[in-house]
Amino acid sequence: MAVNQISVFLENRNGQLAEITGLLAENKINLRAISIAETADYGVLRIIADDSEKAKNALLQNGNIIKVNPVTVVAVPDKPAGLSELLNMLAKSDVSIEYMYSLFTHQNDKAYMVFRVTDYDNFIKLLSKHGLTPIHSAELGLK
Repeated sequence: MAVNQISVFLENRNGQLAEITGLLAENKINLRAISIAETADYGVLRIIADDSEKAKNALLQNGNIIKVNPVTVVAVPDKPAGLSELLNMLAKSDVSIEYMYSLFTHQNDKAYMVFRVTDYDNFIKLLSKHGLTPIHSAELGLK
């Protein structure tokens, strides 16, 4: 039930993000999510693409340093406190969030959140216990 996330390590220089998104556009790769974290020396661009294998190959062929990680996408109610309820549930468990961000997709009164957690198995059990399920790649139109 995991979705492939590609982390691209970036230099902190003007235009690098435009180069990466341009490369993906040239290869007809559509982004479903994007997140950027930075330090003084470098940045980490996290993306979910509609075709992760094609994106990975294009980035590697262009000389980028990347890492592919499994992440979990969860549909939360798109209403006030929809995300808060899930985060409170996690706070009461032994599952810590390493990072999270949202997908561009919004449908059927659901917002989609991407999670990287410390304990995947407990995370899945916790979701199930509360009537939530991870979203499959195919449901998001991902290859």
